[in-house]
Amino acid sequence: MGNLPTFQLHQQDAVDWLRSLPDGSVDLIVTDPPYESLEKHRRIGTTTRLKNSKASSNVWFQIFPNDRFEELFIECYRILKNHRHFYLFCDAETMFVVKPIAELAGFRFWKPIIWDKQKIGMGYHYRSRYEMILFFEKGKRKLNDLSIADVIQYPRIFRGYPTEKPVPVSEILIRQSTQPGECIVDPFMGSGSVGLAALQQNRDFLGNDICSEAVGISQTRMNDFLNPEITILNLI
Repeated sequence: MGNLPTFQLHQQDAVDWLRSLPDGSVDLIVTDPPYESLEKHRRIGTTTRLKNSKASSNVWFQIFPNDRFEELFIECYRILKNHRHFYLFCDAETMFVVKPIAELAGFRFWKPIIWDKQKIGMGYHYRSRYEMILFFEKGKRKLNDLSIADVIQYPRIFRGYPTEKPVPVSEILIRQSTQPGECIVDPFMGSGSVGLAALQQNRDFLGNDICSEAVGISQTRMNDFLNPEITILNLI
């Protein structure tokens, strides 16, 4: 077997952390910012997982305001190597906010990929069953498998970390846009699902979250994957 993939985790404001990374130093960004419209979902009761308020939103994370997306995308564009991809999880409302901002930062927008959660969630009118993954490109890079559809079907996670994304969804994005040994970045890593997907696909990972609990959960998940014998010994 070759060398094991590596990971580094940080606890910092996302934009401040990105500013610490060198120009053109990473191969892919996959991230899920806690966007403003989550607050609206919480207020009208469509996101019950976000009800326990500690600051502006809940005990798990702070909302990333829409007026900061410009500085976020500028840094994402700067740290990405040329001919690389950037995936952003968001809802339909946030898509209309961030798409033109990302394009002004230099990204080319291809399309929204639909994550079909297969079962409907809470809500009014038409109940939510999907989430968007905005697909951006810096330069020009061909996907690794042109047979993959723009709808990814995988069940949502119940009783996990708030807004947690399934690892297999991120694995598809990582396989499509990188090669083994390349470096994946997530500045809003939450419980580390993107990082775990990267390690499972033999990619290195750089992750950050402003929440100490998120960093702790991510650290444990990735250590357990890379060092399963240590986990087993601790259970004896």
